[in-house]
Amino acid sequence: VQLQASGGGLVQAGGSLRLSCAGSGRTFGRYGMGWFRQAPGKEREFVAVITSSLGSTYYSDSVKGRFTISRDNTKNTLYLQMNSLKPEDTAVYYCAASNSDWAGTVSGNYAYWGQGTQVTVSS
Repeated sequence: VQLQASGGGLVQAGGSLRLSCAGSGRTFGRYGMGWFRQAPGKEREFVAVITSSLGSTYYSDSVKGRFTISRDNTKNTLYLQMNSLKPEDTAVYYCAASNSDWAGTVSGNYAYWGQGTQVTVSS
């Protein structure tokens, strides 16, 4: 599957953004999907994951209650709604797909990656 992330931009603290990740192919719904991010000088970190079957979700503690991951398999698209953004959310955000229903929080579990979209939150 090929992934194309979009929706990043510059936003003030407290604002919102919605990221999208468009997937190719007719089997998008079979992949467990996740969002990761990487800030300058830091390692890539897990943000959120959603299963392929039931759409169960899990979030990192740093975004829980502010971010929502969702998917629309009819549109082959993954979303990340980000509310109450903070300057520390500034990073390049990547979507990723796994051949497993539950891909978890480890980046190595994901076989396919989008190109990343920049999110910058100003204070």
